[in-house]
Parts: sequence; C-alpha cells; structure tokens
Amino acid sequence: MSFLTIRTSLAVRIAKATAVTAMNYDAKIDTAGDEGDSAPFNPLDGNDEEDRLSRRRIWIVVAVATLILVGLWFFLRFSNSGTLDASAANQAPAVTVTVPGKANVAAVVNATGTLAARRELPVGSVGEGGQVQRVLVEPGEWVKAGQILAVIDRSVQTQQQASLAAQISVAEADERLAQANLERALKLVDRGFISKADVDRLTATRDAAAARVRVARAQLGEMQARTRRLNIVAPSAGLVLERNVEPGQVATSSSGVLFRIAKGGEMELLAKLGEDELAKISTGVRAKVTPVGSGKSFTGQVWQVSPVIDPQTRQGEARIALSYAPELRPGGFASADISAGTIVAPRLPESAILSDAKGSYVYVVDKDNKARRREVKTGWITADGIVVSEGLSGNERIVTRAGAFLSDGETVRPKPAKES
Repeated sequence: MSFLTIRTSLAVRIAKATAVTAMNYDAKIDTAGDEGDSAPFNPLDGNDEEDRLSRRRIWIVVAVATLILVGLWFFLRFSNSGTLDASAANQAPAVTVTVPGKANVAAVVNATGTLAARRELPVGSVGEGGQVQRVLVEPGEWVKAGQILAVIDRSVQTQQQASLAAQISVAEADERLAQANLERALKLVDRGFISKADVDRLTATRDAAAARVRVARAQLGEMQARTRRLNIVAPSAGLVLERNVEPGQVATSSSGVLFRIAKGGEMELLAKLGEDELAKISTGVRAKVTPVGSGKSFTGQVWQVSPVIDPQTRQGEARIALSYAPELRPGGFASADISAGTIVAPRLPESAILSDAKGSYVYVVDKDNKARRREVKTGWITADGIVVSEGLSGNERIVTRAGAFLSDGETVRPKPAKES
C-alpha cells in the first residue's frame, strides 16, 4: 500500500468520526430533553434559551468538522502534488555526464594516401637500340650508379669500329709520309734544288694528313660512344622497382620505360588532405605512417606541401618522406598521423557529439537538471576523443551517452561518468 493511499484512508476516517460525534451530540440533547420532562415538548414553553444553546453547539460542531475537512483537502492536494513531482523526478531518464575541462591536446591531422618512390628514375634505351641479349637485374635488387642493367647486341657496331680503326691507321701512314717529304725538302732548300713554294705545298700536305688522323680518331670515338650507349645502365644508385624488358626483345628509343629505379631507395606517402587540414601543417613536421596490411608504423617527415588545391576534389597533397623499408611498397595504400602542434581545448568521447542538418551539437545539463542543446564546432580526432574547438568552456556537465534519445529542455537524472 502506497503512502498516498494511507493518507487518503486516514482523512476519510477522520471525516466519519466527526460526523458520528455530531450525531451523538444531537441524540444526547434529545435524550436529555426526554428524561427531564414527563410531558411532550411544547414549543410554546419557556425553554428558548436552552434551544438556542443547543443549536449553537450543533453549528460549532459542524463548523469544526468543515474546517477539518477543508484542511485535510488542502493537505492531501499539496501532498499529492509533491508525491507526483517526486514520482516524475524518479521517472526522468538517467544519463551519464562528464565535465571535460581543458587540456593540452596534441593536434594530429589524419590522412590517407598512396606510397611511391620519392625520386623515381625511369630508364630506357637512349642509343640506336637493337636486340636485347641479356638482362642483368631483377625487381627488388639494389644497383650502383653506372651499373649495366641490360646488354643489347652490338655485332654491327663492332665491325664499324674496326673499320674506323683501320682508317685511323691509313691516315697516320699518310701523315708520316707527308712529314718525311717535308723534312727532305727542308734539307734541299738551302742548296736551291727546291723552291719556297714547294716547301709550303709539302707543309700543307703534312698538315692535311695530320687532320685526317684526328678526324678518323674522332669518328672511332663517336662509334665507341654509340656502342657504349647500347648498354642500358643505372643513372643513379637505388632500388629496382620494375623490369619491362626480356632477352630477344628489340629495344629502341621509342620502346618506353624498360626499368624503374627508386633513387637511394627513398619512399614517400602522397597524403591527400582537405583545405582546412592542409592549412594546419607545414614542411618539417613529423608524421607516423602505417601501411595497409602491416602492423608496423614508420616515422617520416613532411618535406613538401602542395601549393595548389584541386578544384574538383578540393584537396591538396602533403608529401611525407620515408626511409626504405620492405613494408613500404610503391603503389600501396597507407594512413598517416601528421603532427600539427598543440592546442588547449575540451575533449569529449565520440558518443557525446551528435549532428544533424544544423551541424554538430551536445546536450548540456543545467542546474535544474534540464538537458539543453548546445551547438559546438569539432576539431581534431585523437585516440582519447574529439577536440571541441568552439562552443564549450570545459566546465559544463555534458551528456556522454543516450543524447540521441533526449529533447531540448527534458528533465534528466545526471550520473557522473566513471573514470577509467
């Protein structure tokens, strides 16, 4: 039985007792009148004073009963109102609240992107080309600068070199003969057997022969250089990423890229960022890169921030330099946590922040335990929660759970969140 039912029953009993008392009092007066007089009551007898006293007593009793009933009515009414208020308070939804305060939050910008070689070197055939005889490297191998990657057939070029070498020998023989003729002529000039003009002619012949020797040597050098260019060599030391040539294939300058080399084995992450995030970072800041499918993270550094924004995607690119590691494969996908300094701001769990067409908001419990909607602006997402950059001072009681089921102004029963 509830407390309200007990009070109601008590009031009814008091009212009944008052009515019985009034009836008993009337009966007592009537009985006293019957016993005191042997004759029937006559209204003309001289007992007016006694009648007036009796009626007065009756009215006093009735008035007292009425006052008691009215008092009980007010008592029950306000008692019921308090009970209903207490019942309503007990039926209010319980919510978990927290006072976030403010803390130094390490600002981190999250990004995703594609891994690539920081300096990718495409290698092709730069000479006349020919049939590939041998391929000397495989993808994943390290090479030195100038190392031969593939050898192209040079049988024709070898014969051409031999021909040019023979021409050099002929030119050198002509030069020696011209020099001997000139020396004999110079000995006969003083005797008058040869004129000055003949000496000049012999001198020119000797000089022309020497020039032909130099031309032949230059032609041989050119052919040797062309032959050397038949070898496909590494322009710099690094890691071989691709091999697109096989023995027997004809390689020319139009064959395209035959090998791809990552210079020095250095890698990078091409991280895609929105305009807001791109404005928060700068070159030189550190970043933690985690390739997809790998449990390891690698520390890198932002070495370039895109100076332009793609008008279609509204994104820019941050290039994060990374040292070589087997897990960093060009073309793979990876995520990055880029350091962006520190800020002082409240931080809330993700469940506390709601959103709709108007934007992000939270429920703040006021001093009357009413849930009030508060518009907020969120910032970085950290491992410990979401940073609230605008809208909160940090001293409010914020609903951390069940906020989606509340309405603005609803009475709640706040319960402090348990600290972990």
